[in-house]
Amino acid sequence: MPDNPVLLSEQTGAVLTLTLNRPKANALDLTLIDALLDGLRRAEAEASVRCVLLTGAGRVFSAGQDVTAFAAAEGRVSFRRHLERTYNRLILRMRRLEKPIVAAINGAAAGAGLGIALAADIRVAARSARFVFGFTGIGLTADSAVSLTLPSLIGLGRALEMALTNAPLTAEQALAFGLVNRVVDDEQLMAEAGALAASIAAGPTRALGLTKRAFNRALLAELETTLDYEAYLQEAAGGTEDHAEGVKAFLEKREPKFRGE
Repeated sequence: MPDNPVLLSEQTGAVLTLTLNRPKANALDLTLIDALLDGLRRAEAEASVRCVLLTGAGRVFSAGQDVTAFAAAEGRVSFRRHLERTYNRLILRMRRLEKPIVAAINGAAAGAGLGIALAADIRVAARSARFVFGFTGIGLTADSAVSLTLPSLIGLGRALEMALTNAPLTAEQALAFGLVNRVVDDEQLMAEAGALAASIAAGPTRALGLTKRAFNRALLAELETTLDYEAYLQEAAGGTEDHAEGVKAFLEKREPKFRGE
């Protein structure tokens, strides 16, 4: 698979590294999402790939959905159709890939970017990484399975605090809460995450895939239903005045003035 400019791919040994590459915040659009889906299909199809390492270029893992695409649509976005076309497919493919995915979180992960990070099997965070719910900051609710994966990892109370306040978690907080597996110095991130991925890739691939399937069934059996329900709720949130104000404030680089409408 040749490199797509927005997604860099490199295989070293049995590890396929996929790097989000949309400067400067690796915001997600259709082109990048489709490239990620293609990368995961390659990982699934090629026996030489036994582990995926997912990271972002620059200083941000992913700021989530490219909000400017919604603004350009001038309120004509169907959030349900958008999610069915994009993040629902992506999260399901990540979880159904019977090969491990290690996420190297090199900076902020927000909104759908947070959802992608949480859908990985293991998360290694740079010390500068930050984790932000993000959705409520623009008058939306959770998608990308965050309503399931976030409370599953850190508990309902902490997940609600992240969602209701939209305050970021530091890498050290994320480690203490169980959101990430390891925190390393920024300059060591790719070396540490790469070594971990290589170690996992040397394991019994079929057994690891079946273990992932078993954990999915035990803890994420409602993943597809959750994604569908999130799309239903996001459609409702996307039609509110608060969402329109949230997007406008984001584009104008100011604090939103929500009215509860």
